[in-house]
Amino acid sequence: MSTEAILHSHSDVAISHETHGEHHEHHHHHETFISKYVFSMDHKMIAKQFLITGMVWAVLGGLMSVLFRLQLGYPDSTFPILEDILGKWAKGGRISPEAYYALVTTHGTVLVFFVLTAGLSGTFANFLIPLQIGARDMASPFMNMLSYWFFFSASIVMLSSLFIETGPFSGGWTAYPPLSALGSASPGSKTGMDLWLVSMALFVVSSLLGGLNYIATVLNMRTKGMSMTRLPLTIWALFFTAVLGVLSFPVLFSGFILLIFDRNFGTSFYLSDIYVNGVGALPNEGGSAILYQHLFWFLGHPEVYIILLPAMGMVSEILSVNSRKPIFGYMAMIGSMFAIAILAFLVWAHHMFVTGLNPFLGSIFVLLTLLIAVPSAIKVFNWLTTLWRGNIRFTPAMLFAIGFVSLFISGGLTGIWLGNSALDIHLHDTYFVIAHFHIVMGVASMFGMFAGIYHWYPKMYGRFMNNSLGYIHFWITIAGAYLIFWPMHYEGLAGMPRRYYDYSIWESFKQFADLNRFISTVAMIVFATQLLFLLNFFYSIFKGRKVTVQNPWGSNSLEWTAPINPGHGNWPGEIPEVHRWAYDYGKDGKEFIPQTVAVGADESHH
Repeated sequence: MSTEAILHSHSDVAISHETHGEHHEHHHHHETFISKYVFSMDHKMIAKQFLITGMVWAVLGGLMSVLFRLQLGYPDSTFPILEDILGKWAKGGRISPEAYYALVTTHGTVLVFFVLTAGLSGTFANFLIPLQIGARDMASPFMNMLSYWFFFSASIVMLSSLFIETGPFSGGWTAYPPLSALGSASPGSKTGMDLWLVSMALFVVSSLLGGLNYIATVLNMRTKGMSMTRLPLTIWALFFTAVLGVLSFPVLFSGFILLIFDRNFGTSFYLSDIYVNGVGALPNEGGSAILYQHLFWFLGHPEVYIILLPAMGMVSEILSVNSRKPIFGYMAMIGSMFAIAILAFLVWAHHMFVTGLNPFLGSIFVLLTLLIAVPSAIKVFNWLTTLWRGNIRFTPAMLFAIGFVSLFISGGLTGIWLGNSALDIHLHDTYFVIAHFHIVMGVASMFGMFAGIYHWYPKMYGRFMNNSLGYIHFWITIAGAYLIFWPMHYEGLAGMPRRYYDYSIWESFKQFADLNRFISTVAMIVFATQLLFLLNFFYSIFKGRKVTVQNPWGSNSLEWTAPINPGHGNWPGEIPEVHRWAYDYGKDGKEFIPQTVAVGADESHH
């Protein structure tokens, strides 16, 4: 059975090649709204579902940060409107301490898992893998649909936890016991925590279903001529991302299962010798709260690369297309991603230098942590060299890609400080940590996501987003990101701890009152700018400038050989055959040579 035939048998349009074109449209007249937009098995529609669900969560998570920044910037002020909106959580117009911790916790959980994992990988792995490798759809379209609906149900459960009497979980997004393991620890440790755990379990199932599907598709469903070394770097990045997820999410899942047991069935995996005010000594003995941290961070560190790698892959592609130059060091890029994927599993204890970890073991984790700087630096130099003397087109996607490189450098450098266990004793759990991971993982990956959206939007919707709004969005966001997070490094160096409700009562930290007010103000401006992006996104779906050419960016990869609005199955006739890698830009006097063009007899080898 030919590859082509196998690909067809995976598609719901299993028709022979000759008749495929003429029956293709006809077949789809019978689609209902539900089968096309809701329970869709078309990878492109599922990608849009992930994207728009992720965007809803991004707005909610961003709004939460605006609310708690309001408290941090204006600790002595009251805002009566808050009481109107939040009720008992903001009595007298001030966010209550319980609500503050619930906001911080939910903000972290939602942005890390629902936006930057499901929103980023779910969107672009689904959208780009079949289109860029030359497949009709995913290996299992049904499993793909299930992956989205598990994510959707996780979202519903998480959302519902915001509306219960005792409030959502409020023990930090990392959910360390004993706060998370004892219902009596705080109001947020009651039902809110149970809902959080159920939601996260559903989310893990979604990630695993998606990840296995992505791996199977990349390994088994590439079109004729598409060897692994001809794949665009986006696909390599999404492939490594899926492998990381499949290997690490089960460990987090096991940690959560044990937490559910400790909470509800009287076990002592994480609890030992605990005394609760008003309750007395608990009977639990022999558990270790540190065990949870090992299980959590064994996912938690690969997780930051699960978030970063897709952004890196898309940035590599976008920089190359818009520099009109081949990506510099293609094999080194793949090798560095492979090195990052391996090292990601060997550094988790750098989150735990102050837990009483053996200092000798700590020094090994320091070494492995600092080693990640090597593949990261290779990627940075390759991006800069790709830009070097390029014929650069500053599209909004290109600006966000360059912004990603900037943020990755400046956010990554502070990781070298934190990776040293001796320095980390002072810096751990301060604002320095917040500044570091928000820049390098949070904002940088958001920039990768924005770059991807602006770049592949014409393929998603057959229309362009508005460029002027794109430029405004970029400049305010990058300036704002640095103005919000750069000052936090100085607060952290001064020892200002994270997660505190009010710093104005501390002699040591009230000097930062003006700075905190400044950060909060900028945060609100940046949040408002993201609403401008949303307006641009949804308005352009219906009213954007129509795409009239098949390949608007002059790109080499296969997705631009499909029709402007591809149907289910992507290519109406035969799937294109591939003859070269995806980065032949500016070669032999030609501006670009698509992957489908056969290699000429007199073509140069550079």
